[in-house]
Amino acid sequence: MATLTDTPYIIAPQPALPRLTRAVTGTDQTGRTVDLRVVEERPLTIYLNSREIVTAMTIGDYPVYLALGFLRNQGMLSDDDTVTGVDYDEELEVVVVRTAVVTDHEAKLQKKTRTSGCAVGTVFGDMMAGLDDLQLPETPVRTSDLYTLAATINRTPSLYLEAGAIHGTVLCQADQPLVYMEDVGRHNAVDKIAGWMFAEGVTATDKLLYTTGRLTSEMVIKTALMGIPTLVSRSGFTAWGVEIAKTVGLTLIGRMKGQRFTCLAGEQRLIRDMDPAEVADEPHRQSRKAAE
Repeated sequence: MATLTDTPYIIAPQPALPRLTRAVTGTDQTGRTVDLRVVEERPLTIYLNSREIVTAMTIGDYPVYLALGFLRNQGMLSDDDTVTGVDYDEELEVVVVRTAVVTDHEAKLQKKTRTSGCAVGTVFGDMMAGLDDLQLPETPVRTSDLYTLAATINRTPSLYLEAGAIHGTVLCQADQPLVYMEDVGRHNAVDKIAGWMFAEGVTATDKLLYTTGRLTSEMVIKTALMGIPTLVSRSGFTAWGVEIAKTVGLTLIGRMKGQRFTCLAGEQRLIRDMDPAEVADEPHRQSRKAAE
């Protein structure tokens, strides 16, 4: 497990998001003017020691968790690394992660893959690196927990419910949500979860990752490399995402809404302990939109 020194983490307070903006509606002939709440986007530049790694577009909250998780999910920060400090400059919008041993990642940084992630995701080096020898735990998944989580998360206050145009990712254990992160890009939200787990020393063996975003190859790869055995989404999936999930032994569940879900991989881990007929379907006023 990663070792953190006594250097304090400087985490920006939850920003006053979203901001108000003036708009004109098209629902009547008068062009009525209304005030809308819209989600912010701002750049965050991540450094590893003295090397600039990437500038990410993000909503601006939890910059330290985002930086740690991004580096962790890119294979630039491992569980064996000792983090000696994390500096966040709110004015410059820069996070610098410092480690006891400085590793040269120049070869990895030379290869960039732009992914299908919202706000344009980037993977450095070989996307499939680290998956060949991966052994995910055979943690069972109870359908009763899935139904409970879907209902609980859908009613949780969030930026999405306030303004839309944003993705949510939730780390869960059994039927309990543990950490809820949001961002304009689903990959950023996942990185924040990874950073929180890294900083807090949280194990992944018995965890489940829930997302509102599509189950693409990048989402599946990140979840697997985090060691989380189950990935659940309200949205649809891509063929490569499903193929990778089957290859690495990840339980992959999509289109989780009310009584319904589709298990694409790892179905042997499902324990059907609740009749779907007993599950209330989602009220329309609470239903989140999701990309199919």
